[in-house]
Amino acid sequence: MKLKESLEKKRFVVTSEMQASVDEGPEALIRSLEMVRGRVDGISVPEVEIEGVVGDSIQACHLLNQNRFESIYQTTTRDKNRPQLQKDLLAAHDAGVENLLVFTEDYRITGDSLQEMMFFHVDAGKLASVLAHMREGSSVDGKELPSKAEFMLGSGVESRWGKDVPDLEMKEMEAMTKMGTGYFLTTPVFDLPRFEKFIKQVNTFGVPVIAEVMILRTAGMARFLNRHFKSGMVPEWMIQKLAKASDREKASIDIFSETVAGIKDLCQGIHIITMGGEDRLRRYLDAARLR
Repeated sequence: MKLKESLEKKRFVVTSEMQASVDEGPEALIRSLEMVRGRVDGISVPEVEIEGVVGDSIQACHLLNQNRFESIYQTTTRDKNRPQLQKDLLAAHDAGVENLLVFTEDYRITGDSLQEMMFFHVDAGKLASVLAHMREGSSVDGKELPSKAEFMLGSGVESRWGKDVPDLEMKEMEAMTKMGTGYFLTTPVFDLPRFEKFIKQVNTFGVPVIAEVMILRTAGMARFLNRHFKSGMVPEWMIQKLAKASDREKASIDIFSETVAGIKDLCQGIHIITMGGEDRLRRYLDAARLR
């Protein structure tokens, strides 16, 4: 069943991700996912750039499709003009990609300001313009395309807010809802009570929400996230459980299963961030009783 159909039928969906390597083909990573074929509704492939070298995410999506996975092409819009964005989306469509996951990336860099709000709307308008032209079979400069192209659109949103989601965040979600987004994908969820408050507020949009769940394998990994991404992102009790465990994998799986159990009644799916642990994903799915 396609991801779009699963969401429309209100099934609890499970997606994950893989990264296109910058120095070798993605075949090895795809082989590591063979044990979860049929157990995930989609695999997203983000665009990765390391020291100026960009991994071929569209090729990885194509190989996923060939290996009976449903691929999700994940891109950002901030640093792409309309022609570049259109070029990438056409290449993805030609590769058989039906799902698009879009992030505006770090546009909140200036805070809740008028400039920030204006930047978002320009950014959202750029994406809407490109998608509208492609659905009609034309390019952004008015030329006819070989065929029409349409994607199931997913939109990345910030979910660290509790009951008081900022107006800017709500306006972002409202704009993406009007654009026809099929689901919102949150940032990683660790605090379930706060996430529940977030869900109650954004449910007014009537758009399915998929929650990111990150697999934490070690206390060091958790501390790294708190130090380099956001202070307090990972609760201290999770860090201590991993640090003191005699069996760290079991502790990691327990934390994952508890988080998934708490999320299941709140939203319509999870997106699993494996942090390079694709070959272990099956064990986590088994423990959380995800198909």
